[in-house]
Amino acid sequence: MKALVIEQFGNSSVFKETDLKTPDVLPNHVLIQVAATSVNPVDYKIRQGVAVDIAPSFPAVLHGDMAGTIAAVGAGVDWFHIGDEVYACAGGVKGMGGALAEYMLADARLIAHKPKSLTMAEAAALPLVSITAWEGLIDRAKIQPGQKVLVYGATGGVGHIGVQLAKWAGAKVYALVSNDEKAAIAHRLGADIIINYRKQPVEEFVAEHTDGQGFDVVFDTVGNDNLQNAFKAAKLNGTVVSIVSLSQQDLTLLHAKGLTLHLVFMLIPMLFNVNRIHHREILLKLAQIVDEGKIRPLLDPKTFSMAEIADAHQHAESGQAIGKVVLTQSFNSY
Repeated sequence: MKALVIEQFGNSSVFKETDLKTPDVLPNHVLIQVAATSVNPVDYKIRQGVAVDIAPSFPAVLHGDMAGTIAAVGAGVDWFHIGDEVYACAGGVKGMGGALAEYMLADARLIAHKPKSLTMAEAAALPLVSITAWEGLIDRAKIQPGQKVLVYGATGGVGHIGVQLAKWAGAKVYALVSNDEKAAIAHRLGADIIINYRKQPVEEFVAEHTDGQGFDVVFDTVGNDNLQNAFKAAKLNGTVVSIVSLSQQDLTLLHAKGLTLHLVFMLIPMLFNVNRIHHREILLKLAQIVDEGKIRPLLDPKTFSMAEIADAHQHAESGQAIGKVVLTQSFNSY
């Protein structure tokens, strides 16, 4: 099969197209013909060599997000059939092949039938960011109808799902954005209140929208030093959920306000083979919500084929992308 691999860490030029043996179908696994994938920060961090501890062995096939068609079913799997359309985040990390190839071997516990209302490209944008948002807001924060939920990075990959998921759960959603274009997108996503954090500091919007009390739940998709802003924005005994915290932080405010802090690392089931079935459960529920019209993926206007992998990674890394950067199946030799 054709595949895009890296044989060393580096910039986006390290990808090379090559021929690899199509994986044999293992028990409890499925072989998927990949139709589309999407770029997540973890993908280019692995490529850069920033996340060496979770990188696959060279030659490495990267990318976890995938949408495609079941090509073969391993022993012990009775819920998929050849030809089924599926989606998942199921590889691209240590011990698991990725989606930058014609075929991907995946643990069937991670896979779900894709939403019927979405194209393959749209479905490929969803898994990692949706599972992350679900684990943060539903599993950890356990948001309730009527709660005030503040979402940092509301038009980003995880953030745009967070806005829609919190709205679906019945919360009043406050979306933080950096400009008018992103404000319009956040409004279309269903946010109740849009806040431009460049025009209004945290103390100001907390005073305006919560009478100075703070938000019930703060979903921080920016993380690291922004955690201090999230702590400021949360109410007494409130909840902060972060998806990025590779930093040292002062926990004084966390203690002083009696906050609960949850950190989400959605790759854990893949890296450590624990509770993988929960990712399938989330994706099955998500597909239902998507097909009900309650959640839609936000795709960056720029589209790429897999042969344009270098350009796709550059665009995702630039900070200029809005929503998800998606690649559809195509190789130079076709």
